[in-house]
Amino acid sequence: MVSEGLHLPTALADELLAHARAEVPNEACGLIAGDLASAEATTYHPARNADASPYVYTVHPDDLVRIVLGIEDGRQDLVAIFHSHTHSPAVPSPTDRRQARYPGVFYLLASLSDPEARPADALRAWRIEEGESTEVELRIGE
Repeated sequence: MVSEGLHLPTALADELLAHARAEVPNEACGLIAGDLASAEATTYHPARNADASPYVYTVHPDDLVRIVLGIEDGRQDLVAIFHSHTHSPAVPSPTDRRQARYPGVFYLLASLSDPEARPADALRAWRIEEGESTEVELRIGE
């Protein structure tokens, strides 16, 4: 049974937001490892956005294979898929919902519409299954 919410350590939340800001004007993306059963995120693996776009993202295929194999080799789970929205809220777009391929994991989004926002205000967690998104609790802290 997977927990209803996702827990991110503060340092990990800061790392996600820093990566998102560094990739502007394009959307950032990456994969988050940890323990899916307890919904505990532990490690962020930044990836290249193969689309190099401010409007859409695709985790670069080479990065996807390398990161997933590394997560498995480390005996961890893929817990979440992360990406940023450069000018819109951290809500899955129709494209995000249509392209979601991992129904068991969380989708973590960052909004960069406020460049000064703290992680607690910029990050939101979702489940996306069969094209429908449901927001879940995001706990940031130790």
